[in-house]
Amino acid sequence: MADTTGIIAGRNPVREALERGERSIEKVLLAKSKGSPTRALEEVRRAATEAGVPVQFVPQAKLNSLAPGITHQGVVAMAAAVEYADLEAMLHGVAPTPDVVREAQPVLVVLDEVSDPHNFGAILRSAVAAGASGVIVPDRNQAPLSATTLKASAGTAPRIPVARVTNLADALIQLKERGYWVVGLDGAGEETVWTLDWDRPIALVVGSEGRGLRPRVSATCDYLVSIPMRGPAESLNASVATGVALFAAVRERG
Repeated sequence: MADTTGIIAGRNPVREALERGERSIEKVLLAKSKGSPTRALEEVRRAATEAGVPVQFVPQAKLNSLAPGITHQGVVAMAAAVEYADLEAMLHGVAPTPDVVREAQPVLVVLDEVSDPHNFGAILRSAVAAGASGVIVPDRNQAPLSATTLKASAGTAPRIPVARVTNLADALIQLKERGYWVVGLDGAGEETVWTLDWDRPIALVVGSEGRGLRPRVSATCDYLVSIPMRGPAESLNASVATGVALFAAVRERG
């Protein structure tokens, strides 16, 4: 059975959701045991693997806390509170050709493993407020589009398409081929958000809270930009930094 918080519990409901692809499953959690998984759990694990959904074995108490009062049979799935968009469909909807990209100058937000759902939600809120056209996230090590994320976005998450990709660096190369300039937020960037020429189609890339941009993602960026600090703080929270950069990017636009 499923509830409104993005939890699907029970062997058959989870397996059927995986096989039919009716909901966007973020992760499948299975009860950890001393021996090998039972045949029923192995069937769920296999269905998740075939669907490309991560599987994690956790203590029974974890499943009980996620699905209180529900007979979960050792199986709980975390489903997105908002459906993900297909990347190709999202990009076509934003600007279908390179010529339209150059003319419309859209702004996209790309997140490189932002793991805190509160940061994710706040970033979505800033993206909507700044008029960004879409968000792209990786399918691993990224905060889910959960009820927590939706709440942190103040309800704005459904107003902007979010596409999930397997390889973020490859997706950035695809954006460049479509005419976007890829700009990564990096404290060591030679340009700043105040000096960069934002008058172009932009894909703004934001790294994880602790590590920042991964090396290959950073290497794919056309520019690395920093936010100058006047006070003694070394860095800004990921969602705050994203908001600053987004409004720097759109301040000259109509």
